Amino acid sequence: MRDEYDFSESKRGAIIKTAKERITIRLDPDIIEWFRNRVQGGGNYQTLINAALREHIERRNGADPEATLRRVLREESMSANP
Repeated sequence: MRDEYDFSESKRGAIIKTAKERITIRLDPDIIEWFRNRVQGGGNYQTLINAALREHIERRNGADPEATLRRVLREESMSANP
């Protein structure tokens, strides 16, 4: 290790940038609780909400039902066998 480090060009904040946008959304408490109760292994309930919204949009847009079924089965098998 060095005796000194130069942080003069450093920036604060997350190192990894994501394509996600931060918003404020108001949801009913029972909806939030439902998603929080389904988080397993330290997951993030916001990710589950995002996936549910994406699935809804895909269904409305006529996404490939076979691909959706494969994804749902994969997710269910992963949650059943942690």
